[in-house]
Amino acid sequence: MAHLRSRRRLALAVPVALSLTASLGFLPGVASAAPIAESTTATAQGPNLSYVVNTKTDKRTIASVKRAVAAAGGKVVITYTKIGVIVVHSADPEFAKTIRAARGVQSAGATRTSPLTPAGTTDLGAVDYLTDVEAAKVEAASADIPDAEPLEADQWDLRSIGADKAAKINPGSKKVTVAVIDTGVDDTHPDLAPNFSKSQSANCDGGVADTSEGSWRPYTPQDYHGTHVAGEIAAARNGVGVAGVAPGVKVSSINVTDRDNGLFYAEAMVCAFVFSADHGVEITNNSYYIDPWLYNCVDHPDQKAIVDAVNRAQKYATRKGTLHLASAGNSNHDLASDAILDDSSPNDSTPVERTIDPSECLDIPTQLPGIVTVSATGVKNEKSFYSTYGNRVVDVAAPGGDSRYQIPDTPSKNGRILSTMPNGEYGYLQGTSMAAPHASGVAALLKSTHPWASPQQLQWLLKAQADKEACPETYDQDGDGTPDAVCEGGPRVNGFYGFGIVDALKAVKR
Repeated sequence: MAHLRSRRRLALAVPVALSLTASLGFLPGVASAAPIAESTTATAQGPNLSYVVNTKTDKRTIASVKRAVAAAGGKVVITYTKIGVIVVHSADPEFAKTIRAARGVQSAGATRTSPLTPAGTTDLGAVDYLTDVEAAKVEAASADIPDAEPLEADQWDLRSIGADKAAKINPGSKKVTVAVIDTGVDDTHPDLAPNFSKSQSANCDGGVADTSEGSWRPYTPQDYHGTHVAGEIAAARNGVGVAGVAPGVKVSSINVTDRDNGLFYAEAMVCAFVFSADHGVEITNNSYYIDPWLYNCVDHPDQKAIVDAVNRAQKYATRKGTLHLASAGNSNHDLASDAILDDSSPNDSTPVERTIDPSECLDIPTQLPGIVTVSATGVKNEKSFYSTYGNRVVDVAAPGGDSRYQIPDTPSKNGRILSTMPNGEYGYLQGTSMAAPHASGVAALLKSTHPWASPQQLQWLLKAQADKEACPETYDQDGDGTPDAVCEGGPRVNGFYGFGIVDALKAVKR
């Protein structure tokens, strides 16, 4: 499955699903990025790859570049005219080199290193289920908490940021939508159905938005990541299961998973950001990195083109009023350091070990300008052992779980995050993938109380309400005498926590 922010790059832990029985806008007048689906004929000479070709946005240049694409053996899949991004398929091994020399092309490159529709799929692994006896234990403990959802006793994360108290003041506005750009969301889940927005949901696999009924859902129950993220943001307070940070806002799904190998490619992200903007989404949650490169180096022509295309799309959405939040990563890397070892890229073929400069090789969308980068904490409000960090890179921190060193006093004693899973189930995951949706939920509460706020203003508010957390004197969680990470910065802004840990209660009081 997709890498999201762990091995799948989404979550670090094998999900533990609860075997429970549960009772069961588009904005008018908004200019579109004008995706135009088209096709030409390509000459098959080698492996068929997907490319992004980035150009100036005037009609004459785009028309000229599309003619050059056809002449170079490419097939235009879709053209995003407002941002000058053309998605192309080609089996000509010289296509990228040829099209980069064409007049009007500013950057171009393959978005993958393996052919389209490769044989086989990623092994997603099995899901372990809790017994009904264990689930009943959590429900019994929740019964002692006033106004709690049946499984809320295990939601230490809500209490740690005051989300349980915030919900009694302002659960969030139905006029605010958070789009989950991920593996799809099971909108039939009883905790998600009340707050789900179908009109703002789609499938962007391949770069073209499909809004047909159910296209936004996970392909299989093992594509659970997006459903888990959605529940953390906006699971309803409806007497069923769990609660989200902002249980009154809307949540939508933009499925960006490659159906064949479960990875997240640039053309899908371009589609997702443009779609979210053109359909009135206020906030997007991005708990992933864009495959196949953990870091995209701008001195590499293919990787530079990926950065360019995705950045154009997210900036377009920001200009139209959408705030983006992204997970920092689960590699315990310092994104403010001089060098990082990357031995996992490209992950769709054969990885090659390389040492990169994180100022020149970017984790996207995390390190794109204007995007809120979120690190993870556990129940003790300490950086989670896996969380990537970086002074002046991380903007805020939020609960992502830590099952190794920060164990909560809850019925399950589970340091991970409990949330919704496909087919009406519930399960535990941990990762910065879980931290980002907590911050997205708080951003949604801020947008609910400050509907006039622009993305930049909303980001300022998010940083201002965060609880300041200074660097620890030492960060040696395993006690071997060697620091596991080094926090740089001051008591108000630093590499572990950015401007602080998000606070839902402060968000609804501002």
